[in-house]
Amino acid sequence: MVKARRFILVKNFEDIPKETDLQLVEEELPALKDGQFLSEAVYLSVDPYMRAYSHQLREGITMIGSQVAKIVQSRNKDFPVGKYVVGDFGWRTHTISDGNIANVYVNTITPYLLPDIGDLPHSLALGTLGMPGNTAYFGFLEVCKPKPGETVVVTGAGGAVGSHVGQIAKIRGCRVIGITGSDEKCNWIKSLGFDHAINYKTVNLHTALAEAAPRGIDCYFDNVGGEVSSIIIQHMNEFGRISVCGSISSYNSDIRNLPKATVIQPSVVFQQLEMKGFLVTHWNHRWMEGIKQNLQWIQEGRLKYKETVTEGFENMTKAFISLLTGENLGKAIVKV
Repeated sequence: MVKARRFILVKNFEDIPKETDLQLVEEELPALKDGQFLSEAVYLSVDPYMRAYSHQLREGITMIGSQVAKIVQSRNKDFPVGKYVVGDFGWRTHTISDGNIANVYVNTITPYLLPDIGDLPHSLALGTLGMPGNTAYFGFLEVCKPKPGETVVVTGAGGAVGSHVGQIAKIRGCRVIGITGSDEKCNWIKSLGFDHAINYKTVNLHTALAEAAPRGIDCYFDNVGGEVSSIIIQHMNEFGRISVCGSISSYNSDIRNLPKATVIQPSVVFQQLEMKGFLVTHWNHRWMEGIKQNLQWIQEGRLKYKETVTEGFENMTKAFISLLTGENLGKAIVKV
């Protein structure tokens, strides 16, 4: 019998999650049945969406999340021993799967074998070459439809998705302004090619945007929501496009008592803006297209990445809390 460790949700989050909200437990897994395989986690992801979805989760379930795992036993010809699989298996060290979607609480993808990415680290399948990378690729290009020479603003620009969006915008010939919450992150995104980096915590955002975008903003990729977004939207040009990816500013709030922000309807109406929210799973049927293009950009040296790696499965909760308090640069990963 194989023993697995997993984190279960013992108390729904209030404000910023606490280590006591999750409990590490051990279980014995049964023998494999025909059509099943057993995988052992190598890298696990922590992402902001986990906090956003937490109000939908019932206490006692395995905490949601994706991982890269090595297949160690198999009775499924499509998932042979020795290969690596990417799956939404949750916060657990070992998983038995039949290759179908296992998590019914969130929009997820079907487990798939890690594609050939050469000598690049397998952890990229949870970042630049995985869900965050496809979120940036499809969410920016399909919703914002950027044109060369346009001005793009990205919030959460120091994170996995935001830093990626800004680089795609540069590849497409746009001027890019990144909004983030520390000088360290500002310096990093400027090294990626962002034209301007603004620490919203230390400046008057209205003034900073007027200086960085004197001709206004054409595309806005929104990761944070809240008052920061309201201010940015007031600086947008006529027929501007807004891609709403997330609302980090509200994730640590009770769903029934979300923070207030300045109304945006006057800007939306008079500037005739297009604003659309999305889930990356809308493009599940094109998943490998995004991975293939992002891989090509990495190989060409046009797309750079950074990972904040936490060692040890037992430190999953610490890594998650650090992500939600903005301590990561780029993608947050836990190495088992």
